[in-house]
Amino acid sequence: MAATTMDEGVPALRRVLGTWDLILFNIVAIVALRWLSVAAQVGPSSLLLWLLGLVGFFVPLALAVLYLSKRIPGEGGLYLWTKAAFGDMHGFIAGWTYWVSNLAYFPTALLFSAGIFLHVGGDRWLQHANDNSYNLVYCLIVLWTATGLGILGLERAKWLQNLGGIATWTAAALILGGGVLALLRFGSATSFTLAKFTPDFGKLSTFTSLATIALAFQGLELGPIMGGEIRDPARQIPRATIISCFVIAATYIAGTASLLVALPASTIDIISGIPQALSAIGERVHLAWFGSITAALVTLGTIGGITAWITATARLPFVVGLDRYLPAALGRLHPRFETPHVALLVQGVLTSLMLVAALSGATIHEAYIILIDMTAIMSLLPLTYILLAFPLLRRRATRLDAKTTASRARATGALLAGCTGFAFVALAIITSMIPPADSNTTLFLCKVVGGSAFLIGIGLVFYWRRRKRP
Repeated sequence: MAATTMDEGVPALRRVLGTWDLILFNIVAIVALRWLSVAAQVGPSSLLLWLLGLVGFFVPLALAVLYLSKRIPGEGGLYLWTKAAFGDMHGFIAGWTYWVSNLAYFPTALLFSAGIFLHVGGDRWLQHANDNSYNLVYCLIVLWTATGLGILGLERAKWLQNLGGIATWTAAALILGGGVLALLRFGSATSFTLAKFTPDFGKLSTFTSLATIALAFQGLELGPIMGGEIRDPARQIPRATIISCFVIAATYIAGTASLLVALPASTIDIISGIPQALSAIGERVHLAWFGSITAALVTLGTIGGITAWITATARLPFVVGLDRYLPAALGRLHPRFETPHVALLVQGVLTSLMLVAALSGATIHEAYIILIDMTAIMSLLPLTYILLAFPLLRRRATRLDAKTTASRARATGALLAGCTGFAFVALAIITSMIPPADSNTTLFLCKVVGGSAFLIGIGLVFYWRRRKRP
């Protein structure tokens, strides 16, 4: 099947994604079960933080994505939306920071997957948990397998993504079932009182947890980046987004509650909390395989999620390369598979270098936390553009249309949602820059804030140099 060409002269990609593909894509891309461990460490108050993140961030983001993907469909998603609202430079910043942030996110997800995979083999495998050689080899194998599938095309890569979505669903069901079983048979391992449900907003750590939860809800904007590869995106994206939102919110809130029922918050590990909880339940009911099966499902779900993010985010340097703000080679399609293979290969090489750097001279835990903080700053920044573009473009549309009461109400609603989401994201970015109490402040700022600023600066150099060319 030969590649066709869009009206603007941009090479068209194959439209292979339907509603079911998008639903599973959103689930596997957003529902990272590792966030259950992160939230459960906070205790019962994390449940209210999930609700605040849902109302203050997830719902406004969903409304913005629904409107913008309908008004400005096409390959590039948030890059196109930001360009339309604020101009070329801001469109570039949004697309660049979103893409580069994933150079930090991919190693984070890969390290989590490497840690969870060891639980499949039990204690004998777990002795390799802090082995940098094992973690590096595992992560590189998964990274380049996902990259290879992306080069072969979404027709093939989507099956691993879909399988990962089903595995995530199944693992979430086991977690929920395990929590119910633990509650009925043994009682809750965590005391749920009104005082413990209430977050202490007098502590900076509470706002940091809220920022992390905002990051956990991120991802609805990912699917529309592949707008040129979705069949009938005007119908499929809204339908898939609405269904996904209900499943994602329920999974996070109920999953965290189940984890707290199974184990005391103080004993939950940031990486291995889920198989740890399920193993504890399995031992008490004499089902030794319980934790291993869950670990295998979470591993598969994480690999599917990594594949989803790798294939989707590579479309950003592809589209920006077509606009000539990045090297034009990034805008090339594979002659046989019609995929942005150059963008995928460059992304794979840069992620590999980030992974090696993260594992050099640091423990797995330290690398994991540093990468989470960098991801929070850089991936949330382009979301501010999305949340501000939503009311701005809605207002412009209202000016062009008849100024009816309904149109004014929609514009006011968009403004309220956009500003609420923007405030929430701004808070998340600021708290992500605050060093942990037990850390070296200078070193933290150099690695997290300085590293983020350095990567953004590299992008701006590309932009200004390419912009000056005829």
